[in-house]
Amino acid sequence: MTTSATLPNADGFFGEFGGQYVPEPLKPILNELAAAFEKYRNDPEFIREYNYYLKQFSGRETPVYLCANLTEKLGGAKIYLKREDLNHLGAHKVNNTIGQILLAKRMGKKKIIAETGAGQHGVATAATAALMGMECTIYMGAVDVERQKLNVFRMQMMGATVVAAQSGQRTLKEAVDEALAAWVQDAENTFYLLGSAVGPHPYPAIVREFQSVVGREARRQMLESEGRLPDYCIACVGGGSNAIGLFTEFVGDAGVKLVGVEPAGRGLEYGQHAASLCLGGPGVMHGFNSYMLKDDQGEPAEVYSISAGLDYPSVGPEHAYLKDAGRAQYVYASDKEATDAFFMLSRMEGIIPALESSHALAHAMKLAPTLSKDDIILVNLSGRGDKDVAQIEAMVADGSVVPPCIIR
Repeated sequence: MTTSATLPNADGFFGEFGGQYVPEPLKPILNELAAAFEKYRNDPEFIREYNYYLKQFSGRETPVYLCANLTEKLGGAKIYLKREDLNHLGAHKVNNTIGQILLAKRMGKKKIIAETGAGQHGVATAATAALMGMECTIYMGAVDVERQKLNVFRMQMMGATVVAAQSGQRTLKEAVDEALAAWVQDAENTFYLLGSAVGPHPYPAIVREFQSVVGREARRQMLESEGRLPDYCIACVGGGSNAIGLFTEFVGDAGVKLVGVEPAGRGLEYGQHAASLCLGGPGVMHGFNSYMLKDDQGEPAEVYSISAGLDYPSVGPEHAYLKDAGRAQYVYASDKEATDAFFMLSRMEGIIPALESSHALAHAMKLAPTLSKDDIILVNLSGRGDKDVAQIEAMVADGSVVPPCIIR
């Protein structure tokens, strides 16, 4: 199950990013988790059980799909999708929840705590906890609870308790704050199942490990489909789990350009976007050092995105490392570009993408016409957009989203 990456180091750093910036009482808990992860990550029985649930519960492997209609319309490069939207529960998140809950069971934990933004990690956690017979509590920003009501009900249907975070902006950052606080109070019996490639060591390495199945499959599938690797791998970036899952298996291939797409939101003014890598600077939050957006006091800034899974003021430390090393490029797409891509893929290919994934698709749609027909773009379609339909329908009704003419 090991990936091709050699980082983080023993202290949890990807270059200068990462680490374990936490209160002293948390360090033994994190070190216990790190030791368990190192013990089981290459254990044959653990790998066998993990792969069993990936196949039999989640339905892996997911295909790579050539968007023939979209490619023809745009001209230029071929656009392929890695169809993580076809996973059970509709997103890549279940790859990680299966792995972490299997780890929790081996550590003797009885309860699962998690945070969620768009609700996809929460739904995957609730489902996997139900499967494994574990008590589950999900923390979700109160704003996100309102805009993702369907996912809230799905979590509750599967037995999870959903706690609405009421502090601050009442979005993903606050959900993480409250989940961490609850974990510290009962760490002996509780496992904190972090959903993105963020947080203190060892979480960025754990999430990368369990999401790297995306890149391993995609690499082999592209070789089978085209006889070579893609020229571009593109993925949306909030915390960065779906992107690092795709990128990891291509990091060593100099000919493959890695592109992460952040949310430009309503614009690049303060509080109107969540483009941490593009517009932020180094800083520490939630126990790790990475790029982050800061306010005038140096605290995490207010952020915004139309997609609940991307409105986080920092980003996984490995992405910060890849940016500074020049191995990956990070760009941004606006709400309008993302919603246009949302409608375009729905109309042209009959595939409704998650708003998060629509940011990556938007950049691919801009890039493809500038390339030759011999070039290949692989987009990680990290989730399906069923969860976003009610939100988009309401925004179309009130005029805040105007569908492109192609659907009229």
